[in-house]
Amino acid sequence: MADEKRLAGLDGLRGIAVAGVLLFHAGHFGGGFLGVDLFFALSGFLITGLLLRNGTSLRAFWGRRVRRLLPALTVMLAGTTLAVWALGDKNLWHTALADGPWVQANLVNWHLLAESATYWNRFGPGRVFGHLWSIAVEEQFYLLWPVVVLFARSAKAVALIAAIASVLSLVLMLFLFSASDSTRVYTGTDTRTFSLLLGAMMATAPMTRLLSKVANRYVVGVLAGALAVFWLVADGESAHWLFRGGLFAHSLLAAVLVALCAQTPGAPVTRALDWAPLRWLGSVSYSLYLWHWPVFLILSEERLGLTGWARTAVVCAVSLALAVASKALVEDPIRFRARWARGRTGVAAFAAATVALAALWVAVPRPPVVQVDVTGLSLPGAPGTAAVVPVPRGEA
Repeated sequence: MADEKRLAGLDGLRGIAVAGVLLFHAGHFGGGFLGVDLFFALSGFLITGLLLRNGTSLRAFWGRRVRRLLPALTVMLAGTTLAVWALGDKNLWHTALADGPWVQANLVNWHLLAESATYWNRFGPGRVFGHLWSIAVEEQFYLLWPVVVLFARSAKAVALIAAIASVLSLVLMLFLFSASDSTRVYTGTDTRTFSLLLGAMMATAPMTRLLSKVANRYVVGVLAGALAVFWLVADGESAHWLFRGGLFAHSLLAAVLVALCAQTPGAPVTRALDWAPLRWLGSVSYSLYLWHWPVFLILSEERLGLTGWARTAVVCAVSLALAVASKALVEDPIRFRARWARGRTGVAAFAAATVALAALWVAVPRPPVVQVDVTGLSLPGAPGTAAVVPVPRGEA
């Protein structure tokens, strides 16, 4: 997702990552959630490479991040909230208004944890912005990591800090993991940062020199195969080994694969990843990730009258259409052509968008409540009482 020069194979890896996530959420591929880890490793690698190549002007870096991420996110948040309101789906309407401000604040992963929202219950009542926990983790990383790189001053120091911090993140995951529900360690920033940091470490000159000694088509092929095995055997709901070092190993493999693909554009795996349809899917992966989960929930089996692969085909087609429209009409114009999006006018536009989105959470009415008559209900041995208890429709 960085403003980097195109490296062979990396857009294809993005395409595979987002395809895995879509198939996971559709219920067809239990290991597809690992696409998020691949995204993290890619982001850490590309962002750190960008910082080390172009310097660490925090203002310039954060300005690029805002232009890259905020426009599409704002449109998706507003469009989804208005859509669930118009459709009158009380469950989705309620969660959109409850979670939306936290998405805007880039803290939705911590908000969901505070609400005890279980990540793996993807077949239960949905939260339209529940998938944005990973965007929050990345945004928090984008806020803090450039400051670390600025003060580190050298690529060697950056590599060392990334290595130490990633191990500390793993230790936290091991310490905080609960077999009853892995949501805390899966979506917490502190326990997931190693995925980004391992990618960041691979972008530094010391690691680049080290990997160049083993960069050949055979090593890239073995790594790609090992990553595929992870995806085939992993099941986030029951594979506790993932949270006892498995996710760390997967992230390390992904980070090394990303770095080696960048160094071996002629390797068969890299050329396969550079296949045009995969590159195209990777080019819309950010907006596709934003839109797919709200579409999955809004176009439910009941609403479509379809199940299985037929429904999956419809929701994926709609998600892709929205992603393409977002890229063509919102993301690319603002990112590459809109002069007003830079400098003081860009800051003013960012402030205006922030205020407008905050106003939306206030302007959209809350779901109506249902009056539940509990007349005659009483505790054993106590006099009967009559009461009317208001209950939100979405939770009745």
